[in-house]
Amino acid sequence: MAETINEVKFSDAAMAEIQRYISHYPEGRQKSALLPILHIAQAEFGGWVSPEVMDKVADILNIKPIEVYEVATFYTMFNLKPVGKHVLEVCRTGPCCLRGADQMIDMIKQKLNIEEGETTADGMFTLKPVECLASCGSGPMLQVRELYYENIDSEEKLDAFLEMMRNKEHETPTWKK
Repeated sequence: MAETINEVKFSDAAMAEIQRYISHYPEGRQKSALLPILHIAQAEFGGWVSPEVMDKVADILNIKPIEVYEVATFYTMFNLKPVGKHVLEVCRTGPCCLRGADQMIDMIKQKLNIEEGETTADGMFTLKPVECLASCGSGPMLQVRELYYENIDSEEKLDAFLEMMRNKEHETPTWKK
């Protein structure tokens, strides 16, 4: 059974951070805080934003839910379904493809036994091809949260990267520290 808007509850620390962002904007312009609040929501609720969480964000900002849905569905940085502990966002644009991104995506699929948009059975990895990550000279590359991993241009480098990620702890958002 899906949660209702009243069942979605942000932690006190997350609400304090949300209020801090809202305070940066004049009354009636709180919608300007939508992007950072969606980031907080995604971190707070397991790496994705459900319709119920988006409804709660709309309620907090005193805007219509559709205004939140429009933003969350437009930007690829927001996940609209559950994802793995590590979302592998692989650049798939021209420069990275010229440097082997397609082969890296194929190796990830084979090694993790998943397709694009899928999560491994153990919940560790989700493969998410994305548009340009602005690191054209050091491709093929991928991003996990805010960190770039560049020049992953061989099976050995990919194996080392995946092993490192298996052993890496999820980083705590700054408002929770």
